[in-house]
Amino acid sequence: MGFWLLGLCNNFSYVVMLSAAHDILSHQRASGNQSHVNPDPPLTPHNSSSRFDCNSVSTAAVLLADILPTLVIKLLAPLGLHLLPYSPRVLVSGICAAGSFLLVAFSHSVGTSLCGVVLASISSGLGEVTFLSLTAFYPRAVISWWSSGTGGAGLLGALSYLGLTQAGLSPQHTLLSMLGVPALLLASYFCLLTPPAPQEPGGEEEAETSARQPLMGSEAPESKPESRSNLSLPERWTVFKGLLPYIVPLVVVYFAEYFINQGLFELLFFRNTSLSHAQQYRWYQMLYQAGVFVSRSSLRCCHIRFTWVLALLQCLNLAFLLVDVWLSFLPSIYLVFLVVLYEGLLGGAAYVNTFHQIALETSDEHREFAMAAACISDTFGISLSGLLALPLHDFLCNLP
Repeated sequence: MGFWLLGLCNNFSYVVMLSAAHDILSHQRASGNQSHVNPDPPLTPHNSSSRFDCNSVSTAAVLLADILPTLVIKLLAPLGLHLLPYSPRVLVSGICAAGSFLLVAFSHSVGTSLCGVVLASISSGLGEVTFLSLTAFYPRAVISWWSSGTGGAGLLGALSYLGLTQAGLSPQHTLLSMLGVPALLLASYFCLLTPPAPQEPGGEEEAETSARQPLMGSEAPESKPESRSNLSLPERWTVFKGLLPYIVPLVVVYFAEYFINQGLFELLFFRNTSLSHAQQYRWYQMLYQAGVFVSRSSLRCCHIRFTWVLALLQCLNLAFLLVDVWLSFLPSIYLVFLVVLYEGLLGGAAYVNTFHQIALETSDEHREFAMAAACISDTFGISLSGLLALPLHDFLCNLP
């Protein structure tokens, strides 16, 4: 339960910022704080010369602000983050998550809002590296619970943002209502999660006492770092090369799905529906996250060893929706809803099965490093998709 809640709280701010991307960018066309008062501006084209009803800035800009700091953290983490104890890392993650909600909620400009998105990215990236490394000291089953929690964050984050704004709450008040999530993150780590059982025999009484103590009082993972953290650079490079068959398919999966999410969602605009453009975008995000939650929670039911198959299927999804953006051949938004749900199922399955295989096939002394190093996979793919989605947006939105 501790790892499920940590997964839920860690990814929550990241997901909410992506769900709010369309509203964040509406600052550029809203006067004063208008976007906070009216969650759904009138359905008028933002770029009247384009059939796509484009924002002047692509939602990929929000994606890059939400992922590039995470990429930097994950690139540097295998080199020395293990030297910093777990508790300070978790504190920084919680504080950054709370700061992101406050900064975006009270922002009056796109620039300030993007700074808040950067804080959410720091929180999510630092937390993911920290908690995935921490799984190395627990039974492998916690990976399934962590993955399910991150999937739950996607679903609950997107659903809560969609539901509260649909109910008439402004984006500002919606974000402020989510400040309890960082507090729950800290409470889950310091009060709920217990340290792992002693690595060496210490008798039943010692094990029972250790199991009752929260990590704040006993940093068990740091107490015996020699066997897992002190790997030489050649050892780390050897382990990383062995991870490439897992890393490469996951990079491809996340590149394809986030190219869809932040490059194509805002362009898949249907005028023959009662949903406004902003509402359509929020529904896409929510359905994608619903698919992710289901598949990230499916490890007990279904194991997929060959994740390259998921990468291939996700690329076919990208090609299909890219053709639809260009030709507009799908007659109904509900068909897109089904494709988006399927896209989420593929992405979540790739994530949980990749880390499950790594946990199974790496030795005990390498597992902590391997889990932290493999974190780069999804982040690298997402970053690449954001960089390529920006010119696509500019090209398509300048078409008549």
